[in-house]
Amino acid sequence: MTNYFLRQIQLWGEETQMRLKSKKVAVIGAGGLGSSLIYALGSCGLGELHIVDFDNVALHNIHRQISFTMGDEGESKAQLNAQVVQKRSPYTKPYSYEEDFATWSKRKLDVDLIIDATDNLETRSEIDNYAKENNIPWIYGSVEAFHGQVAFIENSSFNAAFKIAPTNPEGVATPIVMHIASLQANLALRYLANLPVKKELLYYLFFNNDGELITQKFSLPTT
Repeated sequence: MTNYFLRQIQLWGEETQMRLKSKKVAVIGAGGLGSSLIYALGSCGLGELHIVDFDNVALHNIHRQISFTMGDEGESKAQLNAQVVQKRSPYTKPYSYEEDFATWSKRKLDVDLIIDATDNLETRSEIDNYAKENNIPWIYGSVEAFHGQVAFIENSSFNAAFKIAPTNPEGVATPIVMHIASLQANLALRYLANLPVKKELLYYLFFNNDGELITQKFSLPTT
């Protein structure tokens, strides 16, 4: 184990690495953001990774969903991501659930953190309600075109900050998906490793018309 996590132990020590072994994380959505998140977190030494997604792989998913390859069409996104974790690390136990969040939430599983990797506001609203009811923090993430958003939410109100309305999403390419997922994963690891994390703050990243990467920060309303 020490050799496998050598560079992480150099970063935060053996005690913190052992602490991660006791942590349980749920990732809701195993597509674009989800597969990048699971790839990043699945080999960091977490105890359990719960992967929730009712959907199967389609051809148009593969270019931006890094857990999948040609020939995976029709297979369960949750199961394939669990297999990726199993192949990369023997130290994390993956659990896959081929169901939507509403169904999964009825299981009332004991997790330390929920990470949003969905693609609709309605489910994120459900996650926020569930997290508040069960006193579990969660990390929001979204991506579209050349911009994305990330926030660590504990006491703030997602429903107050975002208008829940139907939208027609723009297209998206792989790099921005991986970038936002990486920021979510970093927030998650810092929190689980008991390192400082700025909560109730929305990070908004985008490329302007000149191709400059802009990062803005906004305080989220508290409940």
